[in-house]
Amino acid sequence: MPHPPRFEKLAADAKTRIREISAADAYKQQQTGALLIDTREESEFAQEHAIGSIHLSKGVIELKIEPTAPDTATPIICYCGGGYRSAIAVDNLQKMGYTNVQSLAGGFKAWKAANLPIEPGTAK
Repeated sequence: MPHPPRFEKLAADAKTRIREISAADAYKQQQTGALLIDTREESEFAQEHAIGSIHLSKGVIELKIEPTAPDTATPIICYCGGGYRSAIAVDNLQKMGYTNVQSLAGGFKAWKAANLPIEPGTAK
């Protein structure tokens, strides 16, 4: 399902100011200590998610990031379903002073397509 045009424009604008990385690079960075943050909705995270990821949905990430990553130099990789919401989240984190944040290009779809490890959520 295509995204509404204004949302696509917002995400495209954010992508001009952020770094995007591949799923393989995200996994490698996660293995060396980067935080992998799932910015999807709780219901999406509850179905399945990238192994070891932390859930901070797009709606609350700006509010809850500081207790999770008090050091603004913490390596952080955000992902969503397709790379749009996470791009907006990363743009906002940069505005908050975080200096080592990236968005997973293609989101969770790209993670799964790369056959990287996933784990089930709590959905019944």
